[in-house]
Amino acid sequence: MTRIAGREKVMSFLNYLISGLSLGSVYAIIALGYTMVYGIAKMLNFAHGDVIMVGGFAVYMSMNALGLNPILAVIVSIIVCTVLGIVIEKVAYKPLRKATPLAVLITAIGVSYFLQNLALLIFGSDAKLFTSVVNIKAISLANGQITITGETIVTIVVCIIIMVVLSLFIKKTKAGQAMLAVSEDKEAAELMGINVNKTISLTFAIGSGLAGIAGALLCSAYPTLTPYTGSMPGIKAFVAAVFGGIGSIPGALIGGLLLGVIENLSKAYISSQMADAIVFSVLIIVLLVKPTGLLGKKISEKV
Repeated sequence: MTRIAGREKVMSFLNYLISGLSLGSVYAIIALGYTMVYGIAKMLNFAHGDVIMVGGFAVYMSMNALGLNPILAVIVSIIVCTVLGIVIEKVAYKPLRKATPLAVLITAIGVSYFLQNLALLIFGSDAKLFTSVVNIKAISLANGQITITGETIVTIVVCIIIMVVLSLFIKKTKAGQAMLAVSEDKEAAELMGINVNKTISLTFAIGSGLAGIAGALLCSAYPTLTPYTGSMPGIKAFVAAVFGGIGSIPGALIGGLLLGVIENLSKAYISSQMADAIVFSVLIIVLLVKPTGLLGKKISEKV
């Protein structure tokens, strides 16, 4: 009897772990957008979470109003979010290139509230039932004691693919090398003939396109959609980016996965009401113990 109870506990733990990896993969995709923008433009785009919400609504409208299949709906979401990211950068952030970090932060919060209220005006405050974009059947293991949903499989695989492709893009392409140069020194990069404004716009476009994918996957796993859907996941993804080392692509992946696992296990074994507090406690501990994050690099300030 004790052995059976122990086996059930192990299986429950594995189910929570798998679910946490799925959630963490979504956080990681969102965190990649944060870490790219910060690593290259040296600014925190706190409106990123609301771009995820826009991506979710783009998929919802594409499937329900236009009747598109899930793949085309996700492509529409990526396009909408990419264009939105470029517009936000041009209108809200480009005029603040020389401004203080506080001014940029306040602007980002303003853009976030603008997107939320715009969504409220268009779609209302009622939660929309989201149809999953994933059609893969769940996999059962250990005589049905472990279940891996199709959403979990797709989310984890997509997360790994995105990280690999982004890493190769940064290392192997001219645009990626330009991003690295701008992240090191904007003025020097400009003297070398790199178009800094174009490079930063490209960074926002890529980060926002990833938000479109994250919105589709997040709403597929948790099938409700409101104008506030992206707020908390966006903040938690920022915590994941800091945890892994903001500015590091592998760090965003590791931070997102760890944070998703921590959150899910906290809900299961401590308290569902305390889970968010535990997640943010991780941020405080990381900042106290290792401010640069797990894979972050120390940046020397020029005086």
